[in-house]
Amino acid sequence: MKIVISIFLLLATFQLQAQDYFLQDKGPFDPDIPSPEAFFGYPVGSHHTRHDQIIAYLTKLAEVSERAEIIQYGKSYEHRPLVMLNISNPDHLENLAELQKKHLLATVPGSNADVSELPVFINLGYNVHGNEPSSSEAALLSAYILVASEHADIQKYRSDAVIMIDPTINPDGRDRHTQWANMFKGDPLVADPADAEHNERWPGGRTNHYWFDLNRDWLLGIHPESRGKLNWYHEWYPNVVTDFHEMGTNSTYFFEPMKANASKDPIMPVENYTTLNDKFAEYYVEALDDIGSFYFTKEVFDGTYPGYGSSYPDLQGGLGILFEQASSRGHVQETPTGKITFAFTIRNQLTSSLATVKAAVENKDLLYDYQKRFFKSAISNAEKSNVEGYVFGDDYDENRTKAFIDKLLLHRIKLYELEESVKTKGKTFSPGNAYYVPAKQPQYRMVQTMFETYQEYTDSVFYDASAWSLVNFYNLEYAPLKKGAKKGKEVTREDLKLKDIEVKKSNYVYLVDCYDYNSPALLWRLQNAGANVLSAFKPFSLPVEGKQKDFGYGTLVIPVSQQHISGDSLYSLVKDAANEYSVEVSSATTGYSKSGVDLGSRYINTLDKPEAFMLIEDGVSSYEAGEVWHLLDTRVDMPISKIPMRNFENINWERYNTMVMVSGSYKQLDSTDHEKIKNWVSSGNTLITIRNASEWAIKNKIVKEKLIEKEKDKESDEQIDKAKQIERKPYVEASENIGKQSVGGAIFEVDLDLTHPLAFGYQREKLPVYRNSSVWIAPSENPYATVAKYTADPHIDGFITDKNLNEFLKPSASLIVSKVGKGRVVLFADNPNFRGSWYGTNRLFLNALFLGQHIDVPSE
Repeated sequence: MKIVISIFLLLATFQLQAQDYFLQDKGPFDPDIPSPEAFFGYPVGSHHTRHDQIIAYLTKLAEVSERAEIIQYGKSYEHRPLVMLNISNPDHLENLAELQKKHLLATVPGSNADVSELPVFINLGYNVHGNEPSSSEAALLSAYILVASEHADIQKYRSDAVIMIDPTINPDGRDRHTQWANMFKGDPLVADPADAEHNERWPGGRTNHYWFDLNRDWLLGIHPESRGKLNWYHEWYPNVVTDFHEMGTNSTYFFEPMKANASKDPIMPVENYTTLNDKFAEYYVEALDDIGSFYFTKEVFDGTYPGYGSSYPDLQGGLGILFEQASSRGHVQETPTGKITFAFTIRNQLTSSLATVKAAVENKDLLYDYQKRFFKSAISNAEKSNVEGYVFGDDYDENRTKAFIDKLLLHRIKLYELEESVKTKGKTFSPGNAYYVPAKQPQYRMVQTMFETYQEYTDSVFYDASAWSLVNFYNLEYAPLKKGAKKGKEVTREDLKLKDIEVKKSNYVYLVDCYDYNSPALLWRLQNAGANVLSAFKPFSLPVEGKQKDFGYGTLVIPVSQQHISGDSLYSLVKDAANEYSVEVSSATTGYSKSGVDLGSRYINTLDKPEAFMLIEDGVSSYEAGEVWHLLDTRVDMPISKIPMRNFENINWERYNTMVMVSGSYKQLDSTDHEKIKNWVSSGNTLITIRNASEWAIKNKIVKEKLIEKEKDKESDEQIDKAKQIERKPYVEASENIGKQSVGGAIFEVDLDLTHPLAFGYQREKLPVYRNSSVWIAPSENPYATVAKYTADPHIDGFITDKNLNEFLKPSASLIVSKVGKGRVVLFADNPNFRGSWYGTNRLFLNALFLGQHIDVPSE
């Protein structure tokens, strides 16, 4: 018994000492509320805490204290709960719904609501990148201090604020990293940077289940983690939002102000990134100086892209604040200035968390005043603009249009059906297929974000993308209007529900126009169920319900007689698939066309079911691989085999007819492997390459295509002349000058060959594409092989140097198909699936999957 007591006392003493590193001067604490150490049985910082343990602890706080309540606002792909712990005094929490109503009045333009007695609303957000784990541990300590401390300062925070702690924004990624760090943790700890603990295997824990970076998804709103958070956000509009991250081990600590916004005329109010940032920075300086931590500001990072956790709040009347902590990437790691421990990284994040609460409480009036003026200025800015609103739509693709409308509604942008046709700039927008977005509304800055494009910037080096006009992501016709359109009914989420599709039974053939975004999903559904589906490689016209109807390139032809299933079973299958994906299906009774080919033509080809695999792991871009996986999983319901590079030698090549290679080094593949891939393609199969993988295929002579590369000086006298002309530049400017030569993310226009199978489903020759690489593919020497080439004036949105634009982009191709024996390689210079958001170019990739086997590149 004495031994047990002694061990307990020893453990308790050790925990108190460990806690003192974080909790010094923060107490006294309510003894009835357990600390994280007492709850978990280990000191914070000595072990990485799983997400379920984090949820359990926060739930415990809500159970034992009237100062906390926990709510779930969503869940991740892997079904981990996304929660918010609300902390305040009991009176505030009891009347939170009423406080919410009064708080939201500050977001109503022109409201004179008295908010002087309201608490300030603070959202402490942590761990959007799963392998940046210090912040979630800091969230545990912040929660404990803010709930359990009886310190006078903390009591004031609870009285004057509602603090909403989001402990883990990316729980799937966090648990992936947590398992790794704990699995390789040594005893004693190993600080060697080469140790396995500090070097996660591919894809690492940074990303979510589908390997997406959730800190880029606030604007795009693709994933459940982000959509849940956005819906929560627009219910609260917090005054302050934190965004805690980690960076390279050899750095120190970063907090805002950031590097200057690169936009020439940012839509974010100047007051946000000057007055407010500078005011809060004073608190971080004081707090971090007090514990002896080094830090830096202004040098790097920028809030130009509006889809970060630290920039999105800035467009919603709040103050978003970025923090970056040097990472231990494990429990302890060596650096040039000594060892950095997990506990040290946690303490810096905790210190900034509490400093944020203090700053917000002491500047509550300033924050509310700013929030009210922000939404008021949205209306006044719209009134000063020469744009009354925007009209957009698509006459052929309702589901792609609905996907864009979903994004507008997600960001609380108001839009309306068109009451009357609008003709502008040679375009006609008709009621039923087009919509109107007025500029004059509280979310005017988000309207700008969706529709405005830019060409001028004050800076040329971006932390991320320089273009984000979402309407171009969806390839929708749109136009700004100097005179507003006549509004019809306001569009709501009810209008996005799938409509019932009536399919008339046919004894001859069913036809599906392939213009709809969901038609590839319908095709897969039919093929996977064993139906025989054909595609029209030339247009035709048939009578449907007594009227002649034109059917374009790529129309799906589903004959009733040429099936292995009965006519009744086929009808049920077609009807169910049409309703599942909300795609129109026509029924016809004849194959004789009044114009164009007949259904028995050699241009009506049976489609092979794609059997696809994709190489993943070492050296392969997890982002791009995840984009392919996500597209097929969530929008096509089609499986793709993800084969690790380490298993390349064991691939059963006969099982597959389609191979996908996204950007990667592929250094593990030797000349024998190259030949194996080329032989497989030559036997009649399809290889699809994206960005750097296309460059790899060209350089390794899988295809006989060429890159547009920088000219190399061949003559020595030319080299001497060039050396004489070289201008010396300041060393300190090197990173900036070199950085601007890259294409960090911009939108350009290409010209499509609408008769090519890869372009089936497109109505317009002009198509916006997204480029964020310097892979320049020369148009194919085969005149029939270049599917998409950049137009003479291709720039739509974003930054590019004149040299890159004129010498590399304009002469190059965006998409070509190269013949290899009986097969073909589809080479994308651009990424058609970027961040799960490019609905406008997804179809090019899906056509490569479903139609690639039927592309026989002709040659003269």
